[in-house]
Amino acid sequence: MNIPIWPGSSSFSSGDTPFGFYDTDVSFQQDADRFALFASQRLGYPIVDIELQDINFYTAFEEAITTYGNELYAYQAAQNFLSFQGAPTNIASANNSLPQPNMASLIRLADQYGAEAGVGGNVTWYSGSIPLIQGQQNYDLTSFAAQQGIDPAELEIKRIFYEAPPAIVRYFDPYAGTGTGMTQLLDSFGFGGYSPAINFLMMPLNFDLAKLQAIELNDMVRRSNYSFELINNSLKIFPIPAERMTEMWVQYIKKSDRNNPYAATPEGVDVITNISQVPYTNPVYSQINSIGRQWIFEYSLSLVKEILGYVRGKYANIPIPKAEINMNQGDLITAATAEKNLLLTRLREYFNETSRQKLLERRVSEADSLQKELNYTPWTIFVG
Repeated sequence: MNIPIWPGSSSFSSGDTPFGFYDTDVSFQQDADRFALFASQRLGYPIVDIELQDINFYTAFEEAITTYGNELYAYQAAQNFLSFQGAPTNIASANNSLPQPNMASLIRLADQYGAEAGVGGNVTWYSGSIPLIQGQQNYDLTSFAAQQGIDPAELEIKRIFYEAPPAIVRYFDPYAGTGTGMTQLLDSFGFGGYSPAINFLMMPLNFDLAKLQAIELNDMVRRSNYSFELINNSLKIFPIPAERMTEMWVQYIKKSDRNNPYAATPEGVDVITNISQVPYTNPVYSQINSIGRQWIFEYSLSLVKEILGYVRGKYANIPIPKAEINMNQGDLITAATAEKNLLLTRLREYFNETSRQKLLERRVSEADSLQKELNYTPWTIFVG
């Protein structure tokens, strides 16, 4: 039985690896032969014959580097995916770039709430008017939808407007413009409907919003006779329209616009939608530091053990005169599997310790510890 045996030395040349990802890298070319010698000696050469050839060592070495890069960049992509999501797919490689955190994805997530509230989003709000008929309280919106040129099933009314004064008119004084006789006087001085007791103070924006909401809530409670009831496409308004009420304005959306899951995707542009589209490529071996290379050597050795186990598995029992030799393929494969899992776990834990969250937590902890230490330091007293 003629089994190829490792000769004890090798000479790497471009094209000796299956994919050739790193063949032109001078550092890879040098370390490929060094690793082959290291791995063979770790497996017992020259005392033990190694049933492998140089290309087996090179294959394991290339796979280990690719696995290292895959783990590294998969972690980086997951850490920064919110920043990448929605970006064009033709952006440059992110290997040596520092991703800039941004709010684009969060804003896209918030668009759906803005669309429902009518303060933003990517759903178009349309408007139209319904002619009111004196004494008629119920209106079928099916005909309104037909006038707007849409399917009645697509219609969703969002707001209904009466001719009521906006809250801002009574912002500074709820009693302004209520017949106190001050309105014309204020107009002559350019104050519109403001009260003479106004103080123009700089206030936070949330104060203004709260006050406007209070005025609108007051109208809703105290003047609740101005209301409506909307069931399906049947609109009932209160009070019953009088002669002076001629028109009612509504704002509506098309349900298909809101329910379109691809509404936020720009037309004609390919964008990053999943982690496999993040533009990371294989690492440059010469740029990997000694920490990374040590992991690669250890993982490569585990792969070589696995390959050797498969090779020896083909020749599980080798007959010799009056006996046979049992190969240790099972032990090699078991050890290789355990070592690979351990190395991957160790690498992922190492990456996790350098996550943005972990680094910030560590910085906070260091700052707290430093502050406590400084509290025990006596202050210098100057006497003069």
